[in-house]
Parts: sequence; structure tokens; C-alpha cells
Amino acid sequence: MLGETVVAVLGTRYPDLSIEEAVLADHDVRLVTGDGADADAILAVAGEAELILCGSRPRFDAEVLARLSCRGIVRYGIGTDSIDLDAAREQGIWVARVSDYGTEAVAVHALALAMSGFRRVVASDRWVRAGNWGFDHLRPLHLPSASAAAVVGYGRIGRYAAGLFAGIGFRVLVHDPFVSEVAEGHEQVADLHDLLAAADVVSLHVPGNADGTPLLGAAELANCRPGSVLVNTARGSLIDPDALVTALRTGRPAVAALDVHAQEPVDASRFDAVADQVVLTPHTAWYSEESEADMRQKAARAAEALLRGERPDDVVVDPT
Repeated sequence: MLGETVVAVLGTRYPDLSIEEAVLADHDVRLVTGDGADADAILAVAGEAELILCGSRPRFDAEVLARLSCRGIVRYGIGTDSIDLDAAREQGIWVARVSDYGTEAVAVHALALAMSGFRRVVASDRWVRAGNWGFDHLRPLHLPSASAAAVVGYGRIGRYAAGLFAGIGFRVLVHDPFVSEVAEGHEQVADLHDLLAAADVVSLHVPGNADGTPLLGAAELANCRPGSVLVNTARGSLIDPDALVTALRTGRPAVAALDVHAQEPVDASRFDAVADQVVLTPHTAWYSEESEADMRQKAARAAEALLRGERPDDVVVDPT
């Protein structure tokens, strides 16, 4: 169709594109889709697209970006580590994202993972399914009111999670060097090692280090309180997985509850030696029907802004 604008949607698992179609209904747009699994797959679908909406799987390195003719890339979600931002700027490509969605969903999932470890739910389930009974091997279990939950990262999700932990009785500790004040009743701990030593539950809510080095390696994990629970719903790169297996064998921490992984899909067999001490979910913390719809609407509105020649709300690269 003459004048038709192609918008590519790559690397998503949505049942349809009705939300995107509704937001872009006032524009003469044709949506094309693909998995964006590699450079060839990206270029086959999006090579001539004006705009690209993408999930986390497609990788836009400098070579791929140089072969695109798009005006902008909008990331469904927060992370832009799958896009070479410097190369995008050099190619004159806008990059936008959606960073303000899923707050409640991620915080609730973090709490659910924390409590599954805190009450040893997975180990108990496996114990019973194996034909056993009793709970002496689970001792000691404690009440939240007798325990401390630490939140590493006090942004919008970390603050929400801290409120949830406090709401069920935990003493809340906070570590975030970029925050000067915390909510009443929350306690700041400046040193990460001191925080790990003091906490019965540790929940991570920070971005990964730019160079990919883990926040928690062998030295940090050795400071975890014996019997504690470590929760990660933030970035898989935050924890050294090999060091974690070694640490779990010592009981510091005693349980790791992980929604994100350095390599996804995760190879669960790497945790076979400590299987009863690990809770795994498939990067679903962000997801609820409501949070997914909110993210998609915001991403589509960012694409619409670019179609209008306007600046999106959440820009990472402005090439102008």
C-alpha cells in the first residue's frame, strides 16, 4: 500500500498485537513480526521497517544497526543491554524503553520467592512427594517478626518490595548508595557486606554492572547469614552462579530463589547438587495481565511519538 509505514515487532510472546494496533490505529501502519533470534532473522523482518518494537531476545549490535533503515527502536521493558547504544547514536537511531511498569508485579513475585525459601516450601514439597513426613530436617524456621529482610536497591520496585516485607512483619534493611533517605521504619546499611551478614532474606533490585561483573561473587556470598534466603528478580548478571552453588553447599545462603539468570533459558542442571535449596522461575516476575498491557501500551505510544516526529517519554538515545 502506497505510503504504508512498516513497524516490526520482534522477540515477543504476545497472543496477538491488538494493543499495538489500537494505539497506532490513526496511522497507516503495517505490523510485521518475527522472533529476532539472530541477525539474519532481524534483518529479514525489520530490514526495511521504519520503527522496531522489541523484547529482550533480539540483539542489535553495530553490524545489525548499520544494516537497518529504521528511525527508532523501542524496547518492551527496561533493559537496553541488547542494543549497542553508541552504535545506535552513530547511525541516527532513536532508542526508547518502558521503565515504569510492573512495579507491583515484580515486588510481589520477590516476596513470593522470598517466602517460598523462608518457609522451605520447595524442599518440603519434594520431601512429601518422595513419601516422607515430618519436618525436623527443615529446622530452624522463624517468623518474619523475628527476622530481617534486606532490600538492595531502593528504586520504585525496591521501595515497593520493602513495604511488602515490612507489612508482614520483617525488620527492613536497605542498601543503596544513591539514596539518602528511606521510609520511616526502614534502616539504611551503608556497607553491603554488613547488610548480607545481618539479613535473613536478601532481595536484589538493582541494575547489573556495566562491565557485566557480578555484584555478589564468592567473597560477598561468604558474608551471607547462615540459613538466609537470597532472591533475585532484577538481573541475572548480579550473582556469580558457580560461586552461588558453592555458597549454597555451606548454607550461606541456605536458599536461592531466582527469576533471572545470566544465560536464559537457564540450564537448571547446574543446580542439581543443591536442587532442594534452589527455587527457579522463568523470568516471570514482571508479568501479570495488567503489567503486560501497561508495558505494551507505553511502548506503542513511544512508537507513535516517533511516527509523529515527537520525543518519546523514556528516551535512552536521542540522536539529534
